[in-house]
Amino acid sequence: MKYLVGFSRAVVGLLFIISGLIKLNDPVGFSFKLEEYFSAGVLNLPSLEPIALEISIALVILEVLLGVMLLVGFRIKFTIWSLLVMIVFFTFLTFYSAYFNKVTDCGCFGDAIKLTPWESFAKDIVLLVLIIILVLGMKTIKPILGNGAKRFIVGLTLLASAIFVYHVLHHLPAVDFRPYKIGANIEEGMTVPEGAPMPIFDYAWKFKVDGEEQIIVTQGDYPSVEGEFIGVETTEVQKGYEPPIHDFTIEKEGEDFAASLLQEPKLMMVIAYDLRKANLNVFGEIKSLSERAVKNGYKVIGMSASDSDYTGGVKKDYRLNFDFYFTDETTLKTMVRSNPGILVLEKGTITEKVHYNDIKKLKLE
Repeated sequence: MKYLVGFSRAVVGLLFIISGLIKLNDPVGFSFKLEEYFSAGVLNLPSLEPIALEISIALVILEVLLGVMLLVGFRIKFTIWSLLVMIVFFTFLTFYSAYFNKVTDCGCFGDAIKLTPWESFAKDIVLLVLIIILVLGMKTIKPILGNGAKRFIVGLTLLASAIFVYHVLHHLPAVDFRPYKIGANIEEGMTVPEGAPMPIFDYAWKFKVDGEEQIIVTQGDYPSVEGEFIGVETTEVQKGYEPPIHDFTIEKEGEDFAASLLQEPKLMMVIAYDLRKANLNVFGEIKSLSERAVKNGYKVIGMSASDSDYTGGVKKDYRLNFDFYFTDETTLKTMVRSNPGILVLEKGTITEKVHYNDIKKLKLE
């Protein structure tokens, strides 16, 4: 039992620290995932959506702290029971998502490691078992450091986590795991490589033959049946390759300009997924930046999921020298964790990306 508890302690502590640090690097992204869970179609807790970011920050810092506290042996009873409550909650969420197919990615490891809903549930079941072992063997867990050293390490972890989360919130994630990171080419990210797995579907064809219904299943071919065709149901039995970037459009008046704009040698994108939630105070600085960009030969565009009336009003109020195009809100949230944020591209390749607090750092070469 002693060795089993020791193994569980190490695995649970390290996994909670790693998972927490990955989400701590991108608390805004985790808050978007929580908003998805809180939405009417999932848990129906709309009152929590406005404070999703605050909940996100509290959860990820707690996750890191509990992992460190478990490893160093600080307040073992409180730590283990807290871990149990947290994993029971997460296990419920992942099961609910998987069984009802509500949230396709739990966000357990942010964008660094993508897990399917059932993979996330399986991971939580394993952690639940390991934490139950810790509960049963709690008396065998001994601190590895003295009281003063333990308090210092836990306090330092809390302070470092708070400083780090403040930094990434006011700038951008320190490590970008998304397909829109600097150096990525958007068109290449949308390409399906030759020989990539294709999706496989089962087609259940329903016919009436001699007064009786018959169902014939094929994987696409129309069956040779002498009878009256009633209908067909399609079921995906194997997922095909999905490129890291999909559903990417830059639309205006119903026309998609993505293909042509991604060929621009110098393109600056001003991205605001929702202008109603954006920090509009920085648009004076963005106006000056866009004017400088145009003088340096850049084409400047705005990208937002807001309606044309609102984007037109912002353009008029701040006398902006560029038009806004429509892009899906989820895509824009993925592109940059800032509202607004700036991307600079050369023929579809992202060369610069900044938070609105770092506009002055743009080189616009």
